[in-house]
Amino acid sequence: MDGIAITVIIVYLVGATAAGSFMARRAKSSAGWAVAGGGMSTGLIAVGIAGTRIGGAGTYGVAGNVISGGVWNLWWYGINTFLALAIVGLFFGVFFRRLKLHTVGELFTIRFGNRRCQWLTSLCVQTEYAIVNLIEAYVIGIILSTLTPLSMFGGVMVAAVIFATYVSFGGLWGTAVTNLIHCTVVLVGLAAVGVMGIGQLGGWSTVTATIGEHLADASRNEATWWGFVGAGWLPVFGMFFAAAVHTPAASIYTNYSTAAKSERHIAPAFLLAGLIGAMMPMLAGLIGILTTARYGLDAGLSGYRNLTTLASEISPVVGGVALAAVLAAVISSGGPILLSSATMFVRDWLPFTRNYSSDQRLKAYRITTTVYAFLAAIAAWFVATYTTISILDLLLFGFAMVVPPAVSLGYLVYWPRTTEKGAYWGMAVGYASGLIWFALIKIALANGFAAAEGAGLLRRILVYGLTIGGEGIDPSYLTFFVPLCVVPIVSLMTSEGKVREDFYEMLSGRKTVEHELV
Repeated sequence: MDGIAITVIIVYLVGATAAGSFMARRAKSSAGWAVAGGGMSTGLIAVGIAGTRIGGAGTYGVAGNVISGGVWNLWWYGINTFLALAIVGLFFGVFFRRLKLHTVGELFTIRFGNRRCQWLTSLCVQTEYAIVNLIEAYVIGIILSTLTPLSMFGGVMVAAVIFATYVSFGGLWGTAVTNLIHCTVVLVGLAAVGVMGIGQLGGWSTVTATIGEHLADASRNEATWWGFVGAGWLPVFGMFFAAAVHTPAASIYTNYSTAAKSERHIAPAFLLAGLIGAMMPMLAGLIGILTTARYGLDAGLSGYRNLTTLASEISPVVGGVALAAVLAAVISSGGPILLSSATMFVRDWLPFTRNYSSDQRLKAYRITTTVYAFLAAIAAWFVATYTTISILDLLLFGFAMVVPPAVSLGYLVYWPRTTEKGAYWGMAVGYASGLIWFALIKIALANGFAAAEGAGLLRRILVYGLTIGGEGIDPSYLTFFVPLCVVPIVSLMTSEGKVREDFYEMLSGRKTVEHELV
């Protein structure tokens, strides 16, 4: 397997990097780099978005969660993937394009003439994106250091070179074209492993019977493991708040929306992306089921091995295909998010770049992309070498931090009485509450926080909230409901201040926007 795996790695990484970099011919201006010059087709937007949505968490992460927690994980991750993209496509994408946005935070500045909401939105989103960029470099580093002579540091540096090269040169065109390749590889690769795996294990009835035996040996409830909501509705709702509600504020979807040739391309593109994206975790979850049947509940498989171990046993070639699918999933999300991170840094945090020429801004984008890629790689190496941090915990925390600006964005677009102070403080308090709650969970679990017999009601509630399931209640609940209340309360208590009177005219399309407004 190692020889084939190394060959697959080299061919795939070189091919994907070259394909993305080749699109530099279409990214010769800053707008061409960040939003494809507004010339992208429905299909290319769809695969670009779908690949962005599905990374390691949606593939080998789902497979691992199926093994440990049950089949409900694959269903609800897939459903929430579709819902997340449908929400953006049906309720926000057209607005992003009408105002020619490059970052989601620019919407607040256009409305209020004040950049602090734009900056805070960028901080919230970049919290998630920094974690995602780290994770993608981490996974590639683990794969390369496991299967090749490279060290972990060498592996993450290779990841940095890949991302920095094709994203900085190809821009949004590069990420979309490579994601066409990645989505094809993930869907075909995982489907092939799934079909061949069922045959290898003696058919579906044998698979279910074998899993039943494993569950009985572990004193696990079979109906719960196979159930559509096997872990109960609380984790399902938590997944929705973490995986779907934050999506309108995920700035990369602003890039893709503005990249559309026309408004009529946006909703179909996002809905198609949702369908493509939903298939990937479901196929990965199927392989998780087969892996459970073959190796049991406590096989000790983690990370990308959840998807590749069974495939490698079928044949070295199939193992190589599965490895290519993992690499495709990781790179497909890492590239666009790196692009969006660079776009936000330049436009949101360096306001003086508004006076730059197109060439100057393009240079700033490319330099920022390269710096971000290598910083993420170094952070990934540090996490892998010197810490025991859970990558999945970090990702869920990152998702939660994007929920407050998503709530404020929803109010801004659909409730005209939203004020700048309402939007700002909704985000600020929501972000702080999620950060504090996440820290409290970790402290409580580390110190064995518990309620003794006869403990008061408040302590019992805190123990339940901070330690339930060994994870505590997801911070996304706080980051959703806190700004949901704070934004309207503060808005009703404050005055509008400086606002753009024609904002909703532009949103509705009754007033044409000829040039960038930020």
